[in-house]
Amino acid sequence: MPDLDAYASHSPFTDPGRHAALLAAVDPDPAALHQAACSTVVHYRAGAEQLAPGQDADIDLRWLSDILGEAQERAAGPLDSARPPAQQIAGCCRDHTLVAIGVLREHGIPARSRVGFAGYFRPGFHHDHVVAERWDGSRWVRFDAELNMAENWFGFDSHDMATGLGAPFETAAEVWLAHRRDGLDVSTYGVDPSMPELCGPEFVRGYVVTELAHRQRDELLLWDVWGDTLPGTPTPGDELDRLADEVAELLVAADSGSSDAEASLEERYASDPRLHPGGGVVTLSPTGRVGDADLVAKVNRWRS
Repeated sequence: MPDLDAYASHSPFTDPGRHAALLAAVDPDPAALHQAACSTVVHYRAGAEQLAPGQDADIDLRWLSDILGEAQERAAGPLDSARPPAQQIAGCCRDHTLVAIGVLREHGIPARSRVGFAGYFRPGFHHDHVVAERWDGSRWVRFDAELNMAENWFGFDSHDMATGLGAPFETAAEVWLAHRRDGLDVSTYGVDPSMPELCGPEFVRGYVVTELAHRQRDELLLWDVWGDTLPGTPTPGDELDRLADEVAELLVAADSGSSDAEASLEERYASDPRLHPGGGVVTLSPTGRVGDADLVAKVNRWRS
């Protein structure tokens, strides 16, 4: 059984700081979560043409307290208030999800983020994606805070999404195991078809570790790297494959209800420096800059 009390309380990443009242004012139902998330955050790529110069730097805002603070500086008011893109935070799926689980945790509802791939944005491709899960008293209910159920163009219930391999959203662990065990072609799993260097086996393998971090309440940026996910790691590829195999098997088993797997994930994450970011990560920002993030002091030091 997962630690529901932990998931019902804020992580350092979802802690709203002085902005707790903004989260408390949002109704914790899926439609309201979507409205708050998408009124606060505009996708830095999908909405790129509407952004102000330099606004894309928002994507490196890691802490919800900083996201909310900057959003209020640009346009004070409730999170669900309509805002033009230039007054929103330029973020991504991770940030929409961070707002949603922040609201749920502020209401004492267990919530967590899940990292994997969505097959519903472009036919034939599976974009890297982050969605949310909330505990309804008996099970984890998966939902995509970016999607508006009222539009329903995607053809499934975005407020209660199916799970498992072949579902609209597949976890990184599920995809990795299908690749390793059954030969799934993962060349269509990644950031975008125009970026083949950010698709395929190595990319999916790295996301298994990112999925683990998010499940353990370290809701890091998707371009944060640490341990053996750092580019140029001397660890042989076959060793990294085996590590991802072990972690992915535990993640899938834990999703199936294994308490032993849950306990093993917690222990492995806490003790293995290849998996846990410790006090810092390297940020390989989509803006092209590289930074060293101090997760204790909550600062990024950008390299020249």
